Amino acid sequence: MYFIDILVIALGLAMDAFAVSISSGTKEVTRGFRPTFRLSFHFGLFQFLMPVIGWFLGSEISVYVKSFDHWVTLCLLSFVGVRMIIEGFKPDSNKSEFDPSKGMHMVMLSIATSIDAFAIGLSLAVLQVNIFYPSVIIGVVTGILSVIGIQLGNKLGLRFGRRMEIIGGLVLILIGIKIVIEHLS
Repeated sequence: MYFIDILVIALGLAMDAFAVSISSGTKEVTRGFRPTFRLSFHFGLFQFLMPVIGWFLGSEISVYVKSFDHWVTLCLLSFVGVRMIIEGFKPDSNKSEFDPSKGMHMVMLSIATSIDAFAIGLSLAVLQVNIFYPSVIIGVVTGILSVIGIQLGNKLGLRFGRRMEIIGGLVLILIGIKIVIEHLS
């Protein structure tokens, strides 16, 4: 498999993480090096690990996962999106410290944005492609695009405030719906 082919796959897989990074970046708590690093590192790590896991499990399990992976993604993205919308409507004095770059929220977002990478791993196993090199490229590209997305979200959040948090939550839900529609059609 050529580098350009892997790069195109990596860019395609990273688009969901990029969009989620923009949405997450609109929250005030994601400003700064640490939250940016945590979120982009985990997005990149999960995008690296999921193809490896898919490759090792092979095509045996793909039939089972493929039938519901898009619904899992929708549920995870909707859960975090609804939390962001609720936080966006709260007055500043009533806001909790919901942080998409920490804990289970970060893990849910990481899984939701990397389920497609699992399927790519299955495909690469069928093609008998060595998985390490493509997985590294996929993880690095996702990590870089996530940093860019978070920074863009930070700028939008500073400029538009709580409205961007609400819009960010809606975008997460819409990404989940888009993924379901793509899988059903």
